[in-house]
Amino acid sequence: MPHLALDDLYRLAVPSDPQVRPDGGAVAYTLTTAVRDSDENRTEIWLAAPGAEPRRLAAGSAARWSPDGRTLAFLRAVDGAPQIHLLPMDGGEPARVTSAKLGAGTPVWSPDGSGIAFAAPVGTGEDGGLPDLNAPVVTRRLDHKADGAGLLRGLTRHLFVTDVATGETVQVTRGDFHASEPSWSPDGLRLAFAAAMDTDRDLEAGGAGYAVDAAKGGVPERLTDPDLMCVGVWWLGDRLFAAGLKGVVGHVRLFALGLGGWTELATGLDRNVMTGAPGYPGGTPALLGEDLLFCARDGGSTHLYRLADRAPADRAFAERLVPGEVSISGISTAAGVVAYVAATPYSAGDVYLMTSHPKKVTSGEMSDISGASAPDISRLTTYDLDDVELFTARRRTFTAPDGTQVEGFVLRDETAPTPGPLLLDVHGGPHNAWSPVFDGVHLYHQILAARGWTVLTVNPRASDGYGEDFYTASIGAWGLADAQDLLAPVDALIADGVADPDRLAVAGYSYGGYMSCWLSATDGRFKAAIPGGCVSDLTSLSGTSDLGQLMKVHEYAGDLAVQSPITHVADVTAPTLILHGQDDDRCPVGQAEQWFTALRERRVPVELVRYPGASHLFILSGRPSHRYDYNERIIAWLEQWVSASPS
Repeated sequence: MPHLALDDLYRLAVPSDPQVRPDGGAVAYTLTTAVRDSDENRTEIWLAAPGAEPRRLAAGSAARWSPDGRTLAFLRAVDGAPQIHLLPMDGGEPARVTSAKLGAGTPVWSPDGSGIAFAAPVGTGEDGGLPDLNAPVVTRRLDHKADGAGLLRGLTRHLFVTDVATGETVQVTRGDFHASEPSWSPDGLRLAFAAAMDTDRDLEAGGAGYAVDAAKGGVPERLTDPDLMCVGVWWLGDRLFAAGLKGVVGHVRLFALGLGGWTELATGLDRNVMTGAPGYPGGTPALLGEDLLFCARDGGSTHLYRLADRAPADRAFAERLVPGEVSISGISTAAGVVAYVAATPYSAGDVYLMTSHPKKVTSGEMSDISGASAPDISRLTTYDLDDVELFTARRRTFTAPDGTQVEGFVLRDETAPTPGPLLLDVHGGPHNAWSPVFDGVHLYHQILAARGWTVLTVNPRASDGYGEDFYTASIGAWGLADAQDLLAPVDALIADGVADPDRLAVAGYSYGGYMSCWLSATDGRFKAAIPGGCVSDLTSLSGTSDLGQLMKVHEYAGDLAVQSPITHVADVTAPTLILHGQDDDRCPVGQAEQWFTALRERRVPVELVRYPGASHLFILSGRPSHRYDYNERIIAWLEQWVSASPS
């Protein structure tokens, strides 16, 4: 059987956003594929059900069922802007129901199905459109730009409600803030949302939950306490829930509003709640009966948990529902069933339906996970590449010099000669994590393994999934507290005879790009370095990134020069390939230019590749041709500078 090739990028089909029909009998989801000819990422709405082949419903994304299950609302681009359309499930063509000037957001049905709420951008131009793009841009705050959007020019994001019968749309929030996706109250009278409204929110991170009248709008009512930095708020059943932090850097936690005010839900987990974002898999919390379902990261992977209703606080225990080596992205519930998307070591994602989920409870008390039978789970789709041989990563625990236990994943062809070349690849964040499931973004991992390489991915201090102390362990000590966690596993694989000490390379993106610069400057063993979306100078980053000020205060939080790779650039000898999005506002391209210039001045072999129009997340969702090129260049650079065979 052949191994994976770069051209398989155009064969990958990745499902997301599963939405179970109100009767629990089928799941609508978005399917994303890369199209070579048009160089675009195509999204389509598909329907899957037990015992039936999945079928395509329409071009679009973000499908949502009406309460009666007879209509599917979804987004489809019209003249480049997404608009809400309605698809009757008993036959007929989709009908457009919104004409939002700059496009509409995900549709959210009212409880009675008469209205659809959504969040949408509002500009300062005529009728909420964009202003003159050639006019001078004036700003008085630091949050005047955002990665993926560029200069905001006064752009905000607000809530709207559309009457399904008439198409009449009413804007219900206004002001200088960005509203999150809305959630309806059970009586259909109010919308809950999260937003940061403080005047100095560009200097002091914050956010709160609010509610506004769904019919006439008005001044939003603050719902959450001042000491909670709210990232999401939802009405689930007849109760109000929120997700947020008790600081700026740390785990997201869950809260519920009761008669005595807001109470943190005791899950028994020291883990970060994952509500879902690009590159950060998870899902919005949901109710299963009276129990709360949520996602949290553990050991690098996102898992689905259930917290039993009315469990005593001193015995609260969130149980993991889906067994095996999986990572969950997207959940929904209806009629007592659960739909979710899960990646596995052999698939970038498939849609599953859980129809039986026995509680792990013994004699009325919370018990361990061995106390219940396995759930009844149906796999509704098959999007794995079953005609290619995939290598699977094995988990391994390493020990840093100070005794800290660090988890990593070793991907290799176990039949390949040893010692062989090794690539240390560092994840972004730093509060992200590698997982041992199939990775459709870093295809070069599989290709290198097929060519005799060992690919080592490590979750060092600051990674997610190992407790809050571990999560915050590198604050103020980038490069100082975390580098040892990456080098110790390299040393271990050399000692095992797996890695050749003369054929080592380092790569990474974002924070991983920072660490690629740092390690090539502070450890001379690497024969090649590939920083992507890199950070080379924390001082200049603090003044140019869309999150620079907040990162400086809450992440670097110390001597920026000491933690900056540029301080140590004179010691770099490794031939370096720098890959960067031209329109990156998270790690602006100036970071790459500084590193490139410093290396070129020192006559270190260096190459800078800029991807036009690409934001920071282009390696996830950018043009397919850019993503293909990104993978291809990494492989070529490693083969040029680190021989796959001993000299």
